[in-house]
Parts: sequence; structure tokens; C-alpha cells
Amino acid sequence: MESNFSKGDARLGEEPRLRIPPQNQTPADLSGIDDKLLYAMPFSAKDLQRYRKDEKFSHRLLTPEEKVNLLKPYLPSPPPPLDRTRRASLSQVSREERKGKLGLRRFLRRHFHIFIYALIHLYFSIYIRLRQAYHAIGNRFYTVYHHHHHSPELIQRDIKDLSRLPKHLSVILTLEDQGRSGAGLEKLVNEAADIAAWCASAGITQLSIYEKTGILKGYVKETHQTISQRLQTYFGPSFPSVSLGAPHIPPVQSGLLSLSNSPNNENRKNINILLISAEDGRDSIVDLTKTLAEMSQRKKLQPADITTELVDAELSESIMEEPDLLVLFSPFVELAGYPPWQIRLTEIFHVPDNQGVGYQVFYRALCKFAKAQMRMGR
Repeated sequence: MESNFSKGDARLGEEPRLRIPPQNQTPADLSGIDDKLLYAMPFSAKDLQRYRKDEKFSHRLLTPEEKVNLLKPYLPSPPPPLDRTRRASLSQVSREERKGKLGLRRFLRRHFHIFIYALIHLYFSIYIRLRQAYHAIGNRFYTVYHHHHHSPELIQRDIKDLSRLPKHLSVILTLEDQGRSGAGLEKLVNEAADIAAWCASAGITQLSIYEKTGILKGYVKETHQTISQRLQTYFGPSFPSVSLGAPHIPPVQSGLLSLSNSPNNENRKNINILLISAEDGRDSIVDLTKTLAEMSQRKKLQPADITTELVDAELSESIMEEPDLLVLFSPFVELAGYPPWQIRLTEIFHVPDNQGVGYQVFYRALCKFAKAQMRMGR
């Protein structure tokens, strides 16, 4: 039978080492440990002699209790037993983990931020859809109930109950596809012609059209011709004359208004249209500031003479005067570089979720302006 001591210990004169059985093996089974023992530790000569003697008699010399007492000094000390409270808490935690492994609480705790994000997204999606539907119904109602039918009389009937009208109206138009195709430019010109016809029918004599890129400035004659044709469609042969120009560009004027046979001569006035772009905004203020600074350095102008009234007068003369009403046809408020100095006291109007230029937006803007209170900073 193979011994339970390390081989070569006695041969080399070293202290023998006994292989200790695993902790899950009882001392009563020492007769069959053999190669199952995995660790060795020092063993005294007296205990070694007793063990070898017992082995010589086929492990019948020592009783199981004596074998336990023989090995007990060399066994590792057992871990301290868990108290009842600690054992109960560990078992409770284990039960909760097993219970909540696939539970709703665990799922919500791990995906709480995703749930909140989805909830907010759902709420705003529903809100935006309902808002768009509400505004679409309102725009449709105004489109059907207040349609001009290319008739100045119908437009004048719509505005006859308004307490006041703007003397200078300004609009912001957007060039689609950045003018890469001719369709975007053609649509822009037609929109400008429609707005000019609405203003002439309502008796508004000053109109400024803002387009950020300034592409209309390169087509002043073509735009003037299209506006004249549109006015002729509304008013017939005796349509109002049009003066179309831009800052630093001479205006193009049509012939004199022939109203000899028209019964509504006093209600038809000439209309002045001004084309402006982003370069007429902040860039013009910068140029004016440089000019005033150079004049002050050359002693041509005293610093005390540079006042708000002077700047306002210079910008009004070089660019345009301040409009009374600014109409946006975009679904949200976006000035897109509109001249900032000229809109200090301007009433700005837009219809949420609106798409495109329409008469209903123009009419609602006039109604809003008529009810607005001009406090002038008070």
C-alpha cells in the first residue's frame, strides 16, 4: 500500500510531510485517501511512528477517534460559524435576487432612463402632431373663408373692419434649393408678385421683400415685369404703377397709372417695393461704423455728434425705413439675417407650422397688427 507521506522525505533526511485530506472528507475514511490527498504539511516523529505502526496492522490498531486526534493538530482551523442574523440576511438577499432576476422592478431599475426618454418622446410626438393638425385646420378655414380670388374688392372687403393698416409692410421669403434650379427662382418671383398684389389691393404703398441671398437683386427687371403682370391680373388694364429697387441700385418704374375710366381711382395708389438681403443688415451697420470712425479721426465729425438719431437717419436713407409689420411665412420665427436696426419697434407675425406663402397668413397678420398695442417701450 502506498504511504500517505511525501516520497523521499525519509531518504533525504528531511522531516516527513503528511498529505492532508480535503475538508469534505472525514477522518474515518483515512484508509482510502491515497492519491486523493493534494497537500502536505510537517508531521512530528512521534505521530509519524504511531501512524506507520497503524499502517503496518492495516489501519486496525487505531480507532477512528484516535485517528481524528492524531490529525487534528495538523488540520487548518475551520471558519467561524455564521451567526443566526448574518445567515438570515444572506439567505434573504439570495431569495430577493432570485425573485427579482426577471421581475418588473429589476427591469425598470436597469432601463429607467430609456423608459423616461421614450415617455418624453411619445408625449412631444403626440403634442406636435395635435398642434400641427390644429394649425392646419385653422389655415384651411382661413384659406376657404377668406380667399381673394384675384379680386381687389374681396381683399378690401376683408380688411374694411380693421382699425388700422401698416404703412410699411415687410416680408421674409426663402429661396428653395439655394437657386440651383430655375424652379426655385421662379417660385420666389411669383411669391413676391402675389404679395405685391395683396398689398396694392389692401392699400399698402410700401413693401420691402427680404431674401437672404439677394438673388432677386440680379433680376430686378424680370421681377418688375412679373409684378406688373400680376397687378394687371388683379386690377385689369388700369393697374397701379410699380417702383422696384434695392439699396444702392436705381429703381425700375413702370408707366403712369391710367385711371381715367376707373371709378375707384382714389383707392388705387402706386406701390414702392424694395428688395433687401443679408448684406443690407449687419454689414451695412459695420460699414457705417467705419465711416463715422474715419470722419471722427479726420476731425470732420465730433464724437458727441454720433448719436442714435444720426445712425438711424443714415441707415434709413441708405437702406430703408423701419417697417411697421414684418410677416414670416416660415413655420417658426427665423429672421435669417434680417437687418436688425430696422426692426427695433416692428411688429413680427408668423403662423406656427405654416408652410409656404399664402393669403391667409397675410390676412391674419393684418388682423393681428390692427389689434396690437404700440407701447413704444412704455
